[in-house]
Amino acid sequence: MYSPPLSLRQGDSTLAHHEVLELDAGGAQDESHADRTVAIFGAGRVGTALARVLLEAGYEVRVVGSGPATGIELIVSVLAPGAIAMDAADAVAEADVVILAIPLHKLDSIDPQLLRGRVVVDVMNYWEPVDGSLADFAGSDATTPIVAARLAGATVVKAFNHIGYHDIESDQRAPGEEHRRALAVSGDDRRAVDLVLEMVHRTGFDAVDAGGLHSSGVLEAGGPVFGVRLNQTDLRRHVA
Repeated sequence: MYSPPLSLRQGDSTLAHHEVLELDAGGAQDESHADRTVAIFGAGRVGTALARVLLEAGYEVRVVGSGPATGIELIVSVLAPGAIAMDAADAVAEADVVILAIPLHKLDSIDPQLLRGRVVVDVMNYWEPVDGSLADFAGSDATTPIVAARLAGATVVKAFNHIGYHDIESDQRAPGEEHRRALAVSGDDRRAVDLVLEMVHRTGFDAVDAGGLHSSGVLEAGGPVFGVRLNQTDLRRHVA
């Protein structure tokens, strides 16, 4: 299994839209990025798959379930060894990044005040058979701007939603390796987008900046990149 380097190329961290983040060929650890802590809301298949690859990439991982942490401790210890099950408030207090890997219809169960001031990665997709008919999301071109509006005070980024949970580990590749898959990141805040581009690269994928949240619908179900294995050139062409 791919074990990615933990550093970034030195220099300007600001990337042009659709530019691919480059890793330091030397692979030396950058201390400013070595100890990032991620809180994942969701102990299901998506959440635990992300927990495993983030742990492998050197992140500290906290997992939050729908109830007390004691209810998911066994699940987390078996499916994501090394991650820690925590109650929501405690996990967010420790986190540099919060990932929402829950069914979209459970979004309203999260107190927006809890995520105020945090970088939040929206991994959710609107699935009517699972979520039911959600008036705000049905027929929308992009769901993440709606999520961002509901989480006022948080900085929301779209990522990891257009790859199946079963491919997150099997499709990891080292930088430059043939058939390395690309994943897109969409957001309006430069610092937050760069933070998540780094996360995508460290977990074994080429990271492509897909522009602002208004354009994130191209990553969602029914879009041209959803569930499709694309290299960075083809993904950049689709999101351009």
